[in-house]
Amino acid sequence: MRHSYDPNDTLDPRRWTALIILLAGAFLPPLDFFIVNVALPSIREDFQASASTMQLIISGYATTYAAMLITGGRLGDLYGRRNVFLAGMVGFAAASALCGSAWSPSVLIVGRVLQGFAAAIMAPQALASINAIFPDREKSKALSFYALTFGVASMAGLFLGGALIALNILGLGWRAIFLINLPVIAIAAPSAFIMLRETRSEHPSKLDLSGALLIALALFALLAPLIEGREQGWPIWLLLMLAASGPFFLLFWRHEKKLESTGRDPIFAPSLLQNPGLKRGLLAALFFYAFAAFWLTFSVYQQGGLGRTPFEAGVAILPAAVGFVLGPFASGRVLRVFGRYSAAAGMTLEAAGLLGTAALISSGVPEFLFAALFLVGAGQGVALPNLVKTVVQRVDLAQSGLASGLVNSMLQIGGALATALIGGLFFSILGPSTDVGSIGHAYSVAAVAIALCLLVAGWLSAGLASNREVHR
Repeated sequence: MRHSYDPNDTLDPRRWTALIILLAGAFLPPLDFFIVNVALPSIREDFQASASTMQLIISGYATTYAAMLITGGRLGDLYGRRNVFLAGMVGFAAASALCGSAWSPSVLIVGRVLQGFAAAIMAPQALASINAIFPDREKSKALSFYALTFGVASMAGLFLGGALIALNILGLGWRAIFLINLPVIAIAAPSAFIMLRETRSEHPSKLDLSGALLIALALFALLAPLIEGREQGWPIWLLLMLAASGPFFLLFWRHEKKLESTGRDPIFAPSLLQNPGLKRGLLAALFFYAFAAFWLTFSVYQQGGLGRTPFEAGVAILPAAVGFVLGPFASGRVLRVFGRYSAAAGMTLEAAGLLGTAALISSGVPEFLFAALFLVGAGQGVALPNLVKTVVQRVDLAQSGLASGLVNSMLQIGGALATALIGGLFFSILGPSTDVGSIGHAYSVAAVAIALCLLVAGWLSAGLASNREVHR
């Protein structure tokens, strides 16, 4: 396997400029996940839509994105990461335009599904290209910027959504949150065509369409009921869909093993999991993004408990945003101090911050939340790049697109599962209560659950051997 930098290789002199373009592609998918949460009340009022319709606007995007990420990563390996990145970016622009001009809730849901599909094609190419164009000595720094972009996108979604709706630019209202993507892509796409170096697998093969369909169906059957179940009251058709996810996963696994055993090209080679530590690393990624449930529960506490507007709730989360910004810059120093335990150190810091928020809110002194929120953001910023680098470098460089898709998919699946399960715990504890004390108590329990998941992820990542040890 080829992971280390060969000094005889020619470094791409435009790699840092290319990184800016790649980060634009990494920025848009999480931005459009978070920004819509802020705009949902305005969308609901405009369309007089039901609560289940609003849930589909969120889940249609999240489920499609998670289900297609593995396929998106494989497409880049096969057909060239720059080409696929550009295709995904153009598709994302077209889907955003459809969402921004939607004349009915159904059209908006279709646009969101198409956005998720395009995002799943675009996003893995950013991480895979970073892994391909940067030498090992620069990857930690490049991945720190990647983690920073992910955090900033999450924060920007909370701020930008409220600001755009408040400004009501050209009378667009909530539609501006989708149309804002168009000028960004109008600049980024031509720049990507000019500045990005094409990379792909050294052994291109045909796309496994049957495998792509089976994994998409399996993930959709798993995630859609978990996202929609509580809202819909768990009707029988959702329970049947959830039960069908197991057979779909089994069919996918058997299909991939058969293709690999006969010398053909599966979309996911089961033998890939024999790479030392890859299974453990992917499981760590699954538990790590239980943090996604924090956004839901803390937002309900801020808006439902404290009565803040979406924009005021965004301002309240500013300390975490500062932590997100500073955490990745400290990632290299943390790596030098903690080595293979760097991701675990970040997750422990993040868990400590979450437990701090739970303690402060339970004790009725939320005025001091800023310090705990800063720890949450800083821990996330330290943990993400170190975890991603450790997992992606488990595989051969030629399969980095697939590995990137796997990591991103595990993060998204973990986030969807946590939002459904920990979010369900939060609302079960809350019940019909609407007072700040009850909401604060429900949030505190959810925060403890998220912190425990992070500690499990930290334990898993601490058990991973370093890249040097893997290939010794």
